[in-house]
Amino acid sequence: MTDSSGAATLKGRLRADLTTAMKARDTLTTGTLRMALAAVTTAEVAGSTAKELTNAEVQAVLAKEVRRRGEAAEAFAGAGRAEQAAQEEAEAAVLSGYLPTPLDDAELATLVSAAVEQVRTDTGAPVTMRQMGPIIKQVQAAAEGRADGARISAAVKAAITG
Repeated sequence: MTDSSGAATLKGRLRADLTTAMKARDTLTTGTLRMALAAVTTAEVAGSTAKELTNAEVQAVLAKEVRRRGEAAEAFAGAGRAEQAAQEEAEAAVLSGYLPTPLDDAELATLVSAAVEQVRTDTGAPVTMRQMGPIIKQVQAAAEGRADGARISAAVKAAITG
């Protein structure tokens, strides 16, 4: 599957990898990719009109699924169900392979400080908590889905409050 620019789509890659996993009889990967493709399809038909998701939107769906798996693994581990927790963690690992490499703390701090400096320059005044929203938006755009929103928010808040 390719998009209009000729680049392979993430959804197409998921489908191709599902076929490969089925032929290899890899039940973990097969089940995980089927669930991921179902989540993508659900997102495509959500709302008033059906639409084809962009690669960024598919990545967002996969990131949400990884987060869900992590939360489920924590819940299972807390309930003493190690086998189910391990299954959820394995599924999260499969899906994480389709996501961009997350930003480390230093890279995130660099993006935050650049955004804070930009807002400081634009306003000509010290940055306060009132500018937190625009700074977060700027960092999220620069991070391109490689950092969780809560992590970005915490980093921005720490940078503003000093």
